[in-house]
Amino acid sequence: MTIAQSRQSPEPGTNGPGAVAAPDEFAELLPQTRRALLRRLAVGQSEGRAPSMMGAVVRDGRAVWTGARGAVDGEAPHGAVQYRIGSLTKTFVAVLVLRLRDEGLLRLEDPLGRHLDGTPVPNATIAQLLAHGSGLTAEARGPWWERTDGGLRPTPADLFGERPQRLPAGRRHHYSNPGYALLGMLVERLRGDTPWYEVLRSEVLEPLGMSRTTLRPQPPSAGGWAVHPWADALLPEPAEDTGLMGPAGQLWSTLADLCRWAAFLLRGDGRVLCAASLAAMRMPAVPPEGSAWDAAYGLGVQLVRRDGRLLAGHLGSMPGYLAALWTDVDEDVAGVVLTNCTSGPVVSAIAADLTAIVTEHEPRIPEPWRPLPGPLDRELLALTGPWYWGANPHVLRLRDERELELAPLSGVGRSSRFRPEADGTWTGLDGYYAGETLRVVRDEDGSVSHLDLGTFVFTRGPYEPSEPVPGGVDPEGWRV
Repeated sequence: MTIAQSRQSPEPGTNGPGAVAAPDEFAELLPQTRRALLRRLAVGQSEGRAPSMMGAVVRDGRAVWTGARGAVDGEAPHGAVQYRIGSLTKTFVAVLVLRLRDEGLLRLEDPLGRHLDGTPVPNATIAQLLAHGSGLTAEARGPWWERTDGGLRPTPADLFGERPQRLPAGRRHHYSNPGYALLGMLVERLRGDTPWYEVLRSEVLEPLGMSRTTLRPQPPSAGGWAVHPWADALLPEPAEDTGLMGPAGQLWSTLADLCRWAAFLLRGDGRVLCAASLAAMRMPAVPPEGSAWDAAYGLGVQLVRRDGRLLAGHLGSMPGYLAALWTDVDEDVAGVVLTNCTSGPVVSAIAADLTAIVTEHEPRIPEPWRPLPGPLDRELLALTGPWYWGANPHVLRLRDERELELAPLSGVGRSSRFRPEADGTWTGLDGYYAGETLRVVRDEDGSVSHLDLGTFVFTRGPYEPSEPVPGGVDPEGWRV
């Protein structure tokens, strides 16, 4: 058994006149936290009877704890040992698709057939494929695709049987591995027939420093095993090249690389994907299955609610391997688990527990408040403060990069953030007003009259007779 901690202090910086960033005195986890993390990993490996298991916690953009149990080739595994990550691959493919969207090469509302010929679901949208809402069959045609060579399915037509679409598109969530094979083909087509992994390597992996995330295993790597259900015996599992099904679960990676990926999913990186697109991945895109609405699927990421916290990430499973990565954006923390057995350990719960242990033992220290970077837009500043929707008081706040935030003063009601547009309006980013337009309406003399938010009028006073309230105000005004 080994435990390895990876800790780095942030570089000193400045923000505002004379404001120097102080050293992060909380970068080191407390001994009792580290012990609790190790115990959770050890219990998971022991009870799950895993030949080896690695775990990590990412906070504040860096790995703050890593641990390992068991052995690979007779030695304790370390952060550079590759494991197969299965369907965690889908999160990478989704980022490639969203990059194409951000470049204007496609829209998520586009039917797949507009960009890719000969598909079994030409009318399913790209968003539906990303969220497993296309109705496509769950698995590829033929023998168990995860355990057989991709050469058995050499063309796209070989992936599907007689009934490729099992449910109407857009109606239900139905997990589809072949759906992500089609998304991989879409990436290749729109990138000039470049193989999807080469696109991933150049556009995502290299910028993030993920040199040990590969299409095929590179030593050192952990062999995959099946564990006998009734005896402590092992059986080696095949590690086939799945060919066209690769975008559904082919990738191999390391604990160190997945910590970098978790940091990206938490904090983003403008070289790879803009913050708005990253946030869109975490929005539920199709209704969850079952009566308990505690799980859903976004654009390439799984979503779960656990003990009141929203976790976003993905699970991975291939013969001989299990993987889990969960991020808690509100707490800026992530948990990663890798193991080399087909079944046994509940890696989803282990990774979620790693995030919870850090959150509960050492709650996040808020970032220091800092003023907005200058210069200050005084016209926008004049818009801030109280506004009234009828008699309901709201407050408008100015955020960084000319963003606005509107919220009820009581804390109960509709609130949204708004992104500035080139035409002088703002577009809602979340909540009830997501996608709606906020306009500042001015009088003939240029002074601000009111705010128009999707036809709702917000005025500076509650039903003042002089305000432009639709339907007018009773001439006798307020009374007792």
